Amino acid sequence: MSAQERLADALYGAGWGTVKKLPEPVAVRLGRTIADVAWKQRGKGVLRLESNYARVVPDAGPQRLAELSRAGMRSYLRYWMESFRLPAWSPAHIADSFHPTDLHHLSDAMEAGKGVILALPHLANWDLAGAWVTTQLGIPFTTVAERLKPETLYDRFVAYREGLGMEVLPHSGGSAFGTLARRLRDGGLVCLVADRDLSSSGVEVDFFGSPARMPAGPALLAQQTGARLLPVTLWYENSPAMRGRVHAPVEVPASGTRAEKTSVMTQALADAFATGIADHPEDWHMLQRLWTEDLDPATAREKDQKGTA
Repeated sequence: MSAQERLADALYGAGWGTVKKLPEPVAVRLGRTIADVAWKQRGKGVLRLESNYARVVPDAGPQRLAELSRAGMRSYLRYWMESFRLPAWSPAHIADSFHPTDLHHLSDAMEAGKGVILALPHLANWDLAGAWVTTQLGIPFTTVAERLKPETLYDRFVAYREGLGMEVLPHSGGSAFGTLARRLRDGGLVCLVADRDLSSSGVEVDFFGSPARMPAGPALLAQQTGARLLPVTLWYENSPAMRGRVHAPVEVPASGTRAEKTSVMTQALADAFATGIADHPEDWHMLQRLWTEDLDPATAREKDQKGTA
């Protein structure tokens, strides 16, 4: 384990061990202070966040983008402060902290008994939404987590999410898809963060007018198992509670090859994600490259030389 990996593990461990014990107003102020310091340093993550926001809000000038990135970092640190504290929250506190709408799409799909896939972008706090599902609806679910280094840090994330009532599978290893399919065939619930492709098999979509790649898994699972595929978007408002919306089901096309159906369905997911992100861009925590041209090494180097990151 490298020194950097040991530091990351120690910092996250301190977060879950210490932040959850702080009074809530203190935790809120701490998160905002850390966010503002990080924003002022103008590191790669902040610059990438601004670059991504420039695609989402194309008419925004430099001042507006700076305001968005500052709000975005505050939203991102709110996510972390809440996540560090979630294991200590009571079911009543969780209930007061998330107010979703259009839940009939989820209840109708669960009653059909063929399994349900909830697909979300990196908006607001998806861990809080998951804890709300397990504690308020009493529905356990399975999800997938990216393997992190060091392994001890990944283990911390797995233990954290399992403590919230989730079954967590590693993204790598090749067995996750089969396990997810079995859970769905048994009528279960699967929740996947699905706006950033972590593999080499992503599907190209049009996202805010430019090509990007998103994971094929949600659409493939729906086709293979007959499960209902529901997009979900989340956002913060000027209140303690997070908001959310369950969107109408993404249907499997009646005709076409599996690849063609997957393309159509993944584009429908991207369109649903885009509506939520456009309405609340500051709550989209995308501090990584996402669009195809940003991932291309030659294009990325050219942009970095121009200082746009």
